[in-house]
This record gives sequence, C-alpha cells and structure tokens, in this order.
Amino acid sequence: MAISSGIFSTFLSTETVPLLKFPSPTSTLPLRFLAAPPANPRMVRSTVVTCATASTGNRAPRGIMKPRRVSPEMADFIGAPEVSRTQALKLIWAHIKEHNLQDPSNKKNIICDEKLKKIFAGRDQVGFLEIAGLISPHFLK
Repeated sequence: MAISSGIFSTFLSTETVPLLKFPSPTSTLPLRFLAAPPANPRMVRSTVVTCATASTGNRAPRGIMKPRRVSPEMADFIGAPEVSRTQALKLIWAHIKEHNLQDPSNKKNIICDEKLKKIFAGRDQVGFLEIAGLISPHFLK
C-alpha cells in the first residue's frame, strides 16, 4: 500500500500520536494495546482543496440555454422571436397544465389543441418524451 509521505507524516506527527513503545519480550499485553489509539476520522484535512466544478461567473449562456431564433409558428406560440430550448419547453408545459391537456387515463400522453398542433406537425396526440424532438425543427440555425 503506497502512502504519500506528506499524508503519512500528517497522521503520525508527534503532536497527534505519542511515541510508540515496543513491548518488552516479557510483556504479556497484546500489540494492539500498545499501539497508538486510532486516528480520529474527523481530523483536519490537508489544506489542498481540489474542486471539480469551475466557477461560471457571468459567462454567456451556451447550448440549450442559449436563446435561438425560432420559426414563425413557434414565435406565435411563445410570443417572442428568440427563446432558449429550456424556456420553450417550460412554456409548452405551462400551456399543457393550464389547459389540462394531459390524457386523464395516461398522463404520459398530451392531447393537442389547435395551438399545439401548429408546433407538433398537426398531430392530435403526442407522448411527453416526443416533445423535445418535435420542437427541434422550430429552432433555426
């Protein structure tokens, strides 16, 4: 087992662990009683901190968060010439919930009204997993 000398010295410094005394040949105590007490699992960690996430700061939105131009049908539904994909999905779901367009027997299916039919290629009913794919053609490059 490889242990870094920095980590090893942190756990076995003279302040945290008393000096070990080896048993005499005539000692009857087992070695486990003569060893140092177990280290506290809540010991102070080293000062080196690694972080997997970078600070985003005031970075411009990218990917699905970036507002894109949309088709005239989507612009009529949304009410704006540009919108991000996430915001468009939120507005579509708000419309579905507001008008109670989910199929009562199977909530995974959406019954399209006239506004949604314009966006969903004239389909009468769509599955909720199909919505993201059906709005893709409305986002212009």
